[in-house]
Amino acid sequence: MPIKMDYQDLLQTLKKETLELDLNMPIILIDGRACSGKSTFAKELQNLLFIEGESLPRVIHMDDLYLGWDGLTEGVDYLKRMILQPLLSKGTASWQEYDWELAKRNSWREFSGGTPLIIEGCGAINNFTASIANISVWLDVPEDVRKARWFERDGERFKDYFDMWSAQELDFIAQEHPEDLANYSFDYLAKP
Repeated sequence: MPIKMDYQDLLQTLKKETLELDLNMPIILIDGRACSGKSTFAKELQNLLFIEGESLPRVIHMDDLYLGWDGLTEGVDYLKRMILQPLLSKGTASWQEYDWELAKRNSWREFSGGTPLIIEGCGAINNFTASIANISVWLDVPEDVRKARWFERDGERFKDYFDMWSAQELDFIAQEHPEDLANYSFDYLAKP
Protein backbone atom coordinates (compact mmCIF):
# COMPACT_ATOMS: atom_id res chain seq x y z
CA MET A 1 0.00 0.00 0.00
CA PRO A 2 1.25 3.47 -0.81
CA ILE A 3 2.25 5.94 1.88
CA LYS A 4 -0.36 8.72 2.02
CA MET A 5 0.90 12.27 2.38
CA ASP A 6 -0.40 15.78 1.96
CA TYR A 7 0.52 17.65 -1.21
CA GLN A 8 3.43 19.80 0.00
CA ASP A 9 4.97 17.05 2.15
CA LEU A 10 4.75 14.70 -0.81
CA LEU A 11 6.53 17.16 -3.10
CA GLN A 12 9.32 17.69 -0.57
CA THR A 13 9.67 13.94 0.07
CA LEU A 14 9.93 13.17 -3.64
CA LYS A 15 12.49 15.92 -4.16
CA LYS A 16 14.62 14.61 -1.31
CA GLU A 17 14.33 10.96 -2.38
CA THR A 18 15.08 11.71 -6.03
CA LEU A 19 18.20 13.70 -5.19
CA GLU A 20 19.39 11.03 -2.76
CA LEU A 21 19.10 8.33 -5.45
CA ASP A 22 22.15 9.78 -7.21
CA LEU A 23 21.24 8.04 -10.46
CA ASN A 24 21.83 9.11 -14.06
CA MET A 25 18.10 8.82 -14.80
CA PRO A 26 15.77 8.22 -11.87
CA ILE A 27 12.27 7.40 -13.15
CA ILE A 28 9.32 9.01 -11.39
CA LEU A 29 5.74 8.08 -12.26
CA ILE A 30 2.74 10.28 -11.48
CA ASP A 31 -0.67 8.77 -12.14
CA GLY A 32 -4.30 9.37 -11.28
CA ARG A 33 -7.57 9.84 -13.06
CA ALA A 34 -8.37 12.72 -15.42
CA CYS A 35 -8.04 16.17 -13.81
CA SER A 36 -6.52 14.87 -10.59
CA GLY A 37 -3.63 17.35 -10.86
CA LYS A 38 -0.93 15.14 -12.39
CA SER A 39 0.46 17.76 -14.79
CA THR A 40 0.54 20.44 -12.11
CA PHE A 41 2.21 18.10 -9.63
CA ALA A 42 4.78 17.03 -12.25
CA LYS A 43 5.60 20.66 -13.11
CA GLU A 44 6.04 21.58 -9.45
CA LEU A 45 8.27 18.56 -8.84
CA GLN A 46 10.27 19.35 -12.00
CA ASN A 47 10.85 22.90 -10.77
CA LEU A 48 11.87 21.76 -7.27
CA LEU A 49 14.34 19.24 -8.69
CA PHE A 50 15.76 21.82 -11.10
CA ILE A 51 16.37 24.31 -8.30
CA GLU A 52 18.23 21.67 -6.27
CA GLY A 53 19.77 19.62 -9.08
CA GLU A 54 22.06 20.28 -11.98
CA SER A 55 19.67 20.00 -14.93
CA LEU A 56 15.99 20.32 -15.73
CA PRO A 57 14.20 16.97 -15.35
CA ARG A 58 12.45 15.69 -18.48
CA VAL A 59 8.66 15.41 -18.24
CA ILE A 60 6.79 13.09 -20.58
CA HIS A 61 3.04 13.63 -20.66
CA MET A 62 0.93 10.58 -21.39
CA ASP A 63 -1.45 12.96 -23.22
CA ASP A 64 1.25 13.18 -25.89
CA LEU A 65 1.31 9.38 -26.30
CA TYR A 66 -2.38 8.44 -26.50
CA LEU A 67 -3.87 7.96 -29.95
CA GLY A 68 -6.83 10.23 -29.31
CA TRP A 69 -9.75 9.91 -26.93
CA ASP A 70 -9.93 6.13 -27.09
CA GLY A 71 -6.18 5.55 -26.94
CA LEU A 72 -5.27 5.05 -23.27
CA THR A 73 -4.16 1.42 -23.72
CA GLU A 74 -2.26 2.20 -26.91
CA GLY A 75 -0.53 5.12 -25.18
CA VAL A 76 0.64 2.87 -22.34
CA ASP A 77 2.00 0.37 -24.85
CA TYR A 78 3.71 3.17 -26.82
CA LEU A 79 5.40 4.42 -23.63
CA LYS A 80 6.81 0.95 -23.03
CA ARG A 81 7.85 0.13 -26.63
CA MET A 82 9.13 3.49 -27.85
CA ILE A 83 10.45 5.17 -24.71
CA LEU A 84 11.16 2.97 -21.72
CA GLN A 85 12.46 -0.20 -23.37
CA PRO A 86 14.81 1.75 -25.68
CA LEU A 87 16.05 3.86 -22.76
CA LEU A 88 16.78 0.75 -20.72
CA SER A 89 18.46 -1.17 -23.54
CA LYS A 90 20.17 1.55 -25.60
CA GLY A 91 20.18 4.60 -23.37
CA THR A 92 18.26 6.70 -25.90
CA ALA A 93 14.63 6.84 -26.98
CA SER A 94 12.98 8.53 -29.95
CA TRP A 95 9.23 8.81 -30.31
CA GLN A 96 6.51 10.84 -31.96
CA GLU A 97 4.04 12.88 -29.96
CA TYR A 98 0.37 12.72 -30.82
CA ASP A 99 -1.02 15.92 -32.31
CA TRP A 100 -4.61 16.24 -31.11
CA GLU A 101 -5.51 18.84 -33.75
CA LEU A 102 -4.21 16.73 -36.66
CA ALA A 103 -5.34 13.44 -35.05
CA LYS A 104 -2.03 11.72 -35.79
CA ARG A 105 1.51 11.32 -34.48
CA ASN A 106 3.61 14.28 -35.54
CA SER A 107 6.61 15.85 -33.77
CA TRP A 108 9.62 13.68 -32.96
CA ARG A 109 11.19 13.79 -29.50
CA GLU A 110 14.37 12.24 -28.12
CA PHE A 111 15.73 11.62 -24.64
CA SER A 112 19.02 10.10 -23.52
CA GLY A 113 18.86 10.27 -19.74
CA GLY A 114 21.28 12.29 -17.66
CA THR A 115 18.47 13.88 -15.68
CA PRO A 116 15.38 12.66 -13.80
CA LEU A 117 12.57 11.39 -16.02
CA ILE A 118 9.07 12.26 -14.82
CA ILE A 119 6.23 10.46 -16.60
CA GLU A 120 2.80 11.84 -15.79
CA GLY A 121 -0.65 10.87 -16.90
CA CYS A 122 -3.34 8.24 -16.81
CA GLY A 123 -1.64 4.90 -17.34
CA ALA A 124 1.83 6.00 -16.20
CA ILE A 125 1.79 3.41 -13.39
CA ASN A 126 1.28 -0.14 -14.55
CA ASN A 127 2.89 -3.50 -13.85
CA PHE A 128 5.77 -2.86 -16.26
CA THR A 129 6.55 0.73 -15.30
CA ALA A 130 6.24 0.01 -11.57
CA SER A 131 8.92 -2.67 -11.96
CA ILE A 132 11.47 -0.21 -13.36
CA ALA A 133 10.53 3.09 -11.68
CA ASN A 134 12.33 4.46 -8.66
CA ILE A 135 9.36 6.43 -7.33
CA SER A 136 5.64 6.35 -8.14
CA VAL A 137 2.73 8.49 -6.98
CA TRP A 138 -1.03 8.03 -7.23
CA LEU A 139 -3.17 11.19 -6.99
CA ASP A 140 -6.58 10.32 -5.55
CA VAL A 141 -9.19 13.02 -6.22
CA PRO A 142 -12.99 12.51 -6.08
CA GLU A 143 -14.93 12.37 -9.35
CA ASP A 144 -17.03 15.45 -8.62
CA VAL A 145 -13.87 17.54 -8.14
CA ARG A 146 -12.23 16.08 -11.24
CA LYS A 147 -15.34 16.63 -13.36
CA ALA A 148 -15.60 20.25 -12.20
CA ARG A 149 -11.93 20.77 -13.10
CA TRP A 150 -12.52 19.14 -16.53
CA PHE A 151 -15.27 21.62 -17.38
CA GLU A 152 -13.40 24.56 -15.84
CA ARG A 153 -10.32 23.77 -17.92
CA ASP A 154 -11.96 22.79 -21.20
CA GLY A 155 -15.47 24.25 -20.99
CA GLU A 156 -18.00 22.57 -23.26
CA ARG A 157 -15.37 21.73 -25.89
CA PHE A 158 -14.70 18.20 -24.63
CA LYS A 159 -17.77 17.57 -22.46
CA ASP A 160 -18.79 14.50 -24.46
CA TYR A 161 -15.47 12.79 -23.74
CA PHE A 162 -15.47 12.74 -19.93
CA ASP A 163 -17.55 9.56 -19.60
CA MET A 164 -15.76 7.85 -22.49
CA TRP A 165 -12.36 8.59 -20.94
CA SER A 166 -13.54 7.61 -17.45
CA ALA A 167 -14.62 4.19 -18.75
CA GLN A 168 -11.13 3.58 -20.17
CA GLU A 169 -9.57 4.66 -16.88
CA LEU A 170 -11.77 2.28 -14.91
CA ASP A 171 -10.86 -0.61 -17.23
CA PHE A 172 -7.17 0.21 -16.91
CA ILE A 173 -7.36 0.55 -13.11
CA ALA A 174 -9.20 -2.78 -12.83
CA GLN A 175 -6.49 -4.48 -14.90
CA GLU A 176 -3.32 -2.81 -13.55
CA HIS A 177 -4.23 -1.50 -10.05
CA PRO A 178 -1.95 1.56 -10.26
CA GLU A 179 -3.22 2.89 -6.94
CA ASP A 180 -1.78 -0.22 -5.25
CA LEU A 181 1.48 -0.22 -7.22
CA ALA A 182 2.36 3.35 -6.22
CA ASN A 183 4.90 4.08 -3.48
CA TYR A 184 3.04 7.22 -2.41
CA SER A 185 -0.40 8.69 -2.74
CA PHE A 186 -2.00 12.05 -2.29
CA ASP A 187 -5.55 11.76 -0.99
CA TYR A 188 -7.49 14.91 -1.82
CA LEU A 189 -10.02 14.27 0.92
CA ALA A 190 -7.28 13.99 3.54
CA LYS A 191 -5.61 17.30 2.69
CA PRO A 192 -5.46 19.86 5.54
